[in-house]
Amino acid sequence: MSAVSVLPAEISAWLAEQESLEGIGFLTEFPAADKAVPLRRALVAVGMDSVKITDKFAENDDGVLERQEYCRSAELRLRFSVHVPFADGGERCHDIFTKVLDLLTFASDANVVRSGCGEIRAQRDTDAFVLEAWAEILADFCPAESTGLPLASFLSKELLCGSHIGDEQIHLTARDRTWVDTPFRSGIAYVPVNGGPTSVNLEQRPRAVFVFVPDGPLALIDFTNRKAASWFGCAVMGPDPQNGEGSVSHGTLGVEITAAGFRVRSASMGAGYENGLTSNTVTYYVWLAMM
Repeated sequence: MSAVSVLPAEISAWLAEQESLEGIGFLTEFPAADKAVPLRRALVAVGMDSVKITDKFAENDDGVLERQEYCRSAELRLRFSVHVPFADGGERCHDIFTKVLDLLTFASDANVVRSGCGEIRAQRDTDAFVLEAWAEILADFCPAESTGLPLASFLSKELLCGSHIGDEQIHLTARDRTWVDTPFRSGIAYVPVNGGPTSVNLEQRPRAVFVFVPDGPLALIDFTNRKAASWFGCAVMGPDPQNGEGSVSHGTLGVEITAAGFRVRSASMGAGYENGLTSNTVTYYVWLAMM
């Protein structure tokens, strides 16, 4: 039996163990199971609607996408049929599906990327309200995984049918989750042998950056030639000074935040002051970024 064919049964069994869903019955669409008529308690039938298998690509050390020879990617569309007794009211169909969706998203490793549902209808044969709903899950299939289905942690969500997960007022965005996990990042950037600009890729825009030469002064001053070179710099994101809106980079001489990190470029001010972090007298500098 394949990992795909047993997935509805595994999800049904897992949902039945959740305390927040106590009193709700879970079963699979196939094979069929007996149920009371008229319906005495809420039931959710879990089934597989469709499966799409495609090649899996992953970045190598050089950032180039490579096709994975032994792994495939899958888009699984699960079907949830929510049945609720007439006495409970049709609104409970939405409540149950929302709880199921929230648990799959936050209490499991399921990568739920989309979900939705149809209209609530009355089924006279069982004296119950019925809601047909669905959820799409992304998964990887690798032969080395011999136990269960590897389901990656979730990324962005497009959740419908009353779920509150997409509300950024009460839930963290992807960027906010990154900040909670790693509020600060640090490292070393090496300056070219003959001096020159440097860029650091952080894969997202930081809120603030500080750069400095370790064990060095804030600035190197040449009194004889009346010149000075800064060995410290910083940049922060703030509103545009022209209109007080938006968010732009504000930094010391030659230091600026980019969309995916920051850069330190050659710059001078007047005849005797320059950004020393790009000169050939500096081998490397230390940076600290607030994400």
